[in-house]
Formats: sequence, structure tokens, C-alpha cells
Amino acid sequence: MEKTKAYFTTQRITLIAILAAISIVLFLPPLQIPIVLFYKLDFSTMPVLLGTFAMGPLTGVIILFVKSLTGLLFSTSLGVGELADFLIGLSMILPAGLYYKRDKTRKNAMTGMEIGAVAATAAGADGLMIEVHNDPQHALCDGAQSLTPERFAEVAKAIFALRPFAMESTEMSQ
Repeated sequence: MEKTKAYFTTQRITLIAILAAISIVLFLPPLQIPIVLFYKLDFSTMPVLLGTFAMGPLTGVIILFVKSLTGLLFSTSLGVGELADFLIGLSMILPAGLYYKRDKTRKNAMTGMEIGAVAATAAGADGLMIEVHNDPQHALCDGAQSLTPERFAEVAKAIFALRPFAMESTEMSQ
């Protein structure tokens, strides 16, 4: 009889806890830009995405769930904001993680994040920040995550193709 490897090893549980803790710390005090006070930057999905790429989509969902559950303790929206954050985060990490899982390369990680960004937009994200550079390999910073203008045009086209569906769902909710 073949022995199966346990999914929840001590090492995996520890990594989940560490990434969830980092995500919670990043989630609680939203970073605000002084010039535009209503605009908040949320980096709390980054540890979730790292966990997804490192240990698989199920682990990413667990980290996201722990972050959202802990966020409920500090909620001012009766959990509505945390639920929205969980659902949009889920729509980002699942496609990204599943795409990356089939072939773990940097290119697939980037493509997975692009697919996740489109899915998150379809799920209700208000906006995306995408870095574009003519020559990402020679960029002074963030070249590895920058898109070329040609690749950005493809991603933007896919996102704008979803716009009628987003507009339709907005009209139905009013």
C-alpha cells in the first residue's frame, strides 16, 4: 500500500500562518495617498498571491480566508467590505494560481497575474495599476513585473471587452 503525503504538514501550516500574519498587517492600516484622500492602496493580497504560487491555489484560499476572517474583527462595514475583498481576492488568486500551477515559470506567473487581474476586474475591482515600460529588462526598477506596450494593449483589450458586463451589473444593482 502506497503512503500518501499529508497536505497540512507542520512546515505548510507555519508558512500559511506567517503569510496570513503579513497579509493581516498589510490589510489593517490602509495606505492613503495624501493628495487624494479617498484613494487607498491595499497590498494585503501580495502575501496571498505569493502563498498561492509557492504552495498552490488551496493554500492561497486559506491565507485569504484567514486574512478576511481577521479583518472582520476590525470591520466598520459589518463585514460587507471584507466579503467583497475576499471575493475579489479569490477571483484574482484562483485563476493566477491555477494557470501558474500547470507550468511553474516566471512567464506563467506573469500571465497568471494578468488573467487574475482581468478576473478581478470582472468581479468588481474599480481599477488596476499596471506598469508599462518600453524595455522592461533595462528598467531601473520593477522591470520584471512591467508589461511591454504591446502586451499592455492585449491586456487592456481583454479588460475592456468585459466592460459591458460590468456596466450591466452596475445598472442592475441601482
